[in-house]
Amino acid sequence: MSRPPFLELPACAGAYRLVTGRGEFAVHDARPDGPVRGTVLLVPGFTGSKEDFLPLLAPLAAAGYRTVAVDGRGQYESPGPREEQAYAQEELARDIAAQAAALEAGPVHLLGHSLGGLLARAAVLEDAAPYRSLTLMSSGPAAVAPEQRARAKMLIDALATMTMESVWQAMRELDPPEAAGETTPPEIAEFLHRRWLGTVPEQLIGTARQIAGEPNRVAALAAVPLPKHVLSGAVDYAWPVPLMDEMAERLGARRTVIAGAEHSPNVERPAETAAALVSFWDAAGDGAGQ
Repeated sequence: MSRPPFLELPACAGAYRLVTGRGEFAVHDARPDGPVRGTVLLVPGFTGSKEDFLPLLAPLAAAGYRTVAVDGRGQYESPGPREEQAYAQEELARDIAAQAAALEAGPVHLLGHSLGGLLARAAVLEDAAPYRSLTLMSSGPAAVAPEQRARAKMLIDALATMTMESVWQAMRELDPPEAAGETTPPEIAEFLHRRWLGTVPEQLIGTARQIAGEPNRVAALAAVPLPKHVLSGAVDYAWPVPLMDEMAERLGARRTVIAGAEHSPNVERPAETAAALVSFWDAAGDGAGQ
């Protein structure tokens, strides 16, 4: 679960509901002061939200990129139905295409973090035309590692019989021992709790099934003629880093490893992550890409 280091929007950004052909989605939209070099759509991960990208908004906008971070369907501040089928991967992929179209900016640079990478991949495989490039951040070739698959199954089973509040408390008890020494500012702790309670349970169930059962679609993605980027921390509990190395090679993608970061380089090393993204998008915008 990504923990944003702060919750304040930078001066360059605004919060609103993006109206699309598939409903409304809560977004943070950061805009450059000068000419726009491109538009970026950021898709968050499992249990995440648009706030996970707050540390990236100002540096990406300063580099000339309009940057839009979104809450997916049923995720935190975006509404969603109480039906698991509404969160099938193909439905969420079509939401991404609708969001890209609603930005009215032409092809956008698409980035997906963790689960968001699986959804972004599905969107590109369905139709690559809305996208200028694809970045998979801390997102691997198929299902998550066995330990994380087991946690996903536990969550699915718990949500079938328990309230969201009860599951939240149980999750806190399952945190690793080293987490007890972590100091989370009260406002961030309150936000994490609020975000959890604001997310639709069926969204969590449906997407947990996806991260636990995702097939390997690397070969299909490699055939898509789109600039690709695989970015991760130096350590990752969801997908081992060597798997992402191999995936990047098979995709012919640019590969970036952010030193000192783990599963959420967007919040753990935002300056280095932003610099790597800008370098890739600059090249992709010129048609170089890799």
